[in-house]
Amino acid sequence: MGSSNDIAFDKSFALPAGQVEEVAPGVRRLLCDNPSPFTWKGTVSYILGRGRVAIVDPGPDDPTHVAALLDAVRGETVTHVLVTHTHRDHSPAAAAVKAATGALTVAEGPHRAARALGIGVGPRLDAANDLDFVPDIRLADRDTLEAGGFVVEAIATPGHTANHLAFALRGTGILLSGDHVMAWATSVVAPPDGAMSDYMASLHKLARREETVYLPGHGGAVRDAPGFVAQYIRHREGREASILGRLRKGAADIPTLVRAIYIGLDPRLTGAAGLSVLAHLEDLVARGVVATDGPPAVDGIYRLAA
Repeated sequence: MGSSNDIAFDKSFALPAGQVEEVAPGVRRLLCDNPSPFTWKGTVSYILGRGRVAIVDPGPDDPTHVAALLDAVRGETVTHVLVTHTHRDHSPAAAAVKAATGALTVAEGPHRAARALGIGVGPRLDAANDLDFVPDIRLADRDTLEAGGFVVEAIATPGHTANHLAFALRGTGILLSGDHVMAWATSVVAPPDGAMSDYMASLHKLARREETVYLPGHGGAVRDAPGFVAQYIRHREGREASILGRLRKGAADIPTLVRAIYIGLDPRLTGAAGLSVLAHLEDLVARGVVATDGPPAVDGIYRLAA
């Protein structure tokens, strides 16, 4: 979400919606026509393998996209539908693909909040939660599955959602990163479904891995992935430093912090920016760096801890 001068974003993604493209050996991609400030040009679904295939992130409940996906695998056997996380732009189409193909659905688990906090988050983001999805197969961190001719390793990457998984294709240097790392923008981390402490830990986990190419849920491939993840980490650390810098001038609410930190922000993203600041503040309060009255909330007043 948004832009930052400290990340070398790549916005050259030009895949037309509905067109199948081989993006790596044995990996095809297909763009759903669901553009928005949060999805950019739309959700990217991936097809692994030939003959016996797996679909990753089938996308929203969009009959046109489901039809395009099924047409792309016509004559092939879909064995699995893998889901990185349960946002409405990623998982709902799994039901239609399963009904049409008999494939087993695979994910970390159903949607859940990152933690049970009484945070009034206000209106939901455009990428709302899919509360109906329950996978046939649940994968935990480092579990593997043979799908689409690949050994797929599940990498637990909570933060954007509590149940977010990335999928590493062993032996290829490729990782399907979902919404955790994207080439075109930073990811939204919005309590209570997301948590900044989890998100940062997941970034550091990926930075230690060997994959060099990420295929994300929106936009084009991330090249030199370890270096790009390092930029992501520095960006979030800089955002935290900006929040603390503003609080050194005195107590502030979240709208004040957003105005001070997000210069030139797309007005459609103001709510998401506020939730991202809340995620940082929630983490800072838990670490004893920032104080507020009661649990961290979107309408709270924040100050540096004594």
